[in-house]
Amino acid sequence: MAGQRVEVDGGIMEGGGQILRVSTALSCLLGLPLRVQKIRAGRSTPGLRPQHLSGLEMIRDLCDGRLEGAEIGSTEIIFTPEKIRGGFHTADTKTAGSVCLLMQVSMPCVLFAASPSELRLKGGTNAEMAPQIDYTVKVFKPIVEKFGFKFNCDIKMRGYYPKGGGEVIVQMSPVKQLNPINLTDRGSVTKIYGRAFVAGVLPLKVAKDMVAAAVRSIRKEIRDLHVNIQPVQEPKDQAFGNGNGIIIIAETSTGCLIAGSSLGKRGVNADKVGIDAAEMLLANLRHGGAVDEYLQDQLIIFMALANGTSRIKTGPITLHTQTAIHFAEQLTKAKFTVKKSEDGEDASKDTYIIECQGVGMTNPYL
Repeated sequence: MAGQRVEVDGGIMEGGGQILRVSTALSCLLGLPLRVQKIRAGRSTPGLRPQHLSGLEMIRDLCDGRLEGAEIGSTEIIFTPEKIRGGFHTADTKTAGSVCLLMQVSMPCVLFAASPSELRLKGGTNAEMAPQIDYTVKVFKPIVEKFGFKFNCDIKMRGYYPKGGGEVIVQMSPVKQLNPINLTDRGSVTKIYGRAFVAGVLPLKVAKDMVAAAVRSIRKEIRDLHVNIQPVQEPKDQAFGNGNGIIIIAETSTGCLIAGSSLGKRGVNADKVGIDAAEMLLANLRHGGAVDEYLQDQLIIFMALANGTSRIKTGPITLHTQTAIHFAEQLTKAKFTVKKSEDGEDASKDTYIIECQGVGMTNPYL
């Protein structure tokens, strides 16, 4: 079923692991052989890192494919996919590489598998430069399920930088097709809630300080809503290593979920972590989008595959989103348009509508 090989330049635009994730997932889905060159060309440590390698190997295993050039530091891979099969698969970054990014690359593929899948993903659950698992479960999951599928995500163990050691099990059944989505009506914020955690040797006071600072920050702009952020000490048997962080979610009258989050680092005081998350949430609320800046790029691949026209209203278009659109168009022939929203008060804000005519991918095995 292999068609003409697709050539991807891994050094343009976002120029990182994301190009690899989008292009290999789509190559697997479409049965297109793929060569990616200049992988992470502009990064301080160019080429494949352990987390990219484990993602590639999982995709290869999901579709019994062939992978050439896949070793740490390699800047070029050739991937030849075969048919996608469900079943049990494991991916282990062996580092604090993000399990959420592993989920991002594998999820579109297993939706179009021949049978249900169970993915055991190991690495960091709350890691830098990636969505935190709490974001994936509380924001990404309910929104992405609007495309017409359900998945289950069981957090067995949380893991943090630098050790990793986290483990998440994802179960999902295949679908025949994906429905398009329309997320253009933000509505008004009806509640704000969240979770501030400490793990390992860090005292609960750190979580309480993150909460207090975040609440103070939010109060400056939003006075009429109760802000309910729970401080949590992760149980010893459910967290590996030390870490702290916070996620704050605003829910709206139309069911939109907008978030801000932040992770603690050595030498950064708890107040700053709380304030950073609050400011990220407030910035995402100001621009009037129906999805936040982190959901934008994660929805692109699903929009491209859906059967019909999807629309999402967002704030400023991120480089990750531009990159996802570029490669989704290159590989699937889906057509995206990005327009400034002139709707009501949006005109004065930095608000955009991303529209996509999806390709209506059909699962050949169902």
